Amino acid sequence: MRLKPHRPSNEILSGESADVYFDRARRIMEREGLDPIVAMEVFSRGAGILCGIDEAKNLLAYALEHADPAEVAVEGLDDGDTFSSKEVVLRIRARYRQFGLYETAILGMMAQATGWATAAHECVEAAAPQPVISFGARHVHPDVTDVLDYAAIVGGCVGASTPAGARLAGLNPTGTMPHSLVLIVGDTVRAAQAFDRDLEADVPRIVLVDTFKDEAEEALRVADALGDKLYGIRLDTPSERGRVTADLVKEIRARLNQAGHGHVIIVVSGGLTPDRIRYFKEQGAPADNFAVGSYISGASPIDFTGDIKEIDGRPIAKRGRIPGVTPSPRLKPVDLAAWRADA
Repeated sequence: MRLKPHRPSNEILSGESADVYFDRARRIMEREGLDPIVAMEVFSRGAGILCGIDEAKNLLAYALEHADPAEVAVEGLDDGDTFSSKEVVLRIRARYRQFGLYETAILGMMAQATGWATAAHECVEAAAPQPVISFGARHVHPDVTDVLDYAAIVGGCVGASTPAGARLAGLNPTGTMPHSLVLIVGDTVRAAQAFDRDLEADVPRIVLVDTFKDEAEEALRVADALGDKLYGIRLDTPSERGRVTADLVKEIRARLNQAGHGHVIIVVSGGLTPDRIRYFKEQGAPADNFAVGSYISGASPIDFTGDIKEIDGRPIAKRGRIPGVTPSPRLKPVDLAAWRADA
């Protein structure tokens, strides 16, 4: 999977989203006639599943579009790669004024997305071999839901709930139905029948069964009504009713099987974390999928730092760091032209 190349937003390209001191530094250097070729390295003090670096490459492709190719070299890891503490994940060699303004954006792209991807990976590891779906869009600003869902997929989720996020990852969005549909229709079975009647055939028929009646009863009613067309049921019992439990999943699986609906999968959702997922696994609850929201979307960013390590070929570093480029055998050359959507 690779991020689809796209033109960065005007706010990013103009520097409006950058820390203002980078623009001030650029203007000072321009007036002082300073524009050396520098080598900047990006690393983190943490470890995790890298994400956002492909978006950074995409930005650099536009930032360095008119630079002298002989003066530019970008090397990096890829989205989805694991990385260790202090490992260099990106190295940029170019004239400083051509890319220095974008340090804020590059670090921010990687910090936030890497935090999300790493949290998703924790859930995926806990759930294996059962798949995990990202349902975290409602917990973040809508302008970044696509990046959140893309990062969750990079972290190992098999799907995401928003069309924008799924599109970035080259997938179709994944979802069931909201409680609002069931409440407005007034009955779970009638809502399921409308779902089946009105949506495209390629949309899996997965029905929410915790709105009005006992979940096991609703699961059987829906399965009887839709028959082989029902792909699955989703459990999202709120904490006020005791949440989804392992025993509830076991009961529903047994009752579906006894009624001849063994093909219907069970999706568990509602405040899931790696520990909650492990609880279901350890209790032998036959959940087929786990839908995770706030644990992924609420993950803390993983901090990245950008350090200048060379100026016009001369090793240099601020105090506490070793001058000169860091040996980084995992870095791969980046073809910036391939990252321009209009190339």
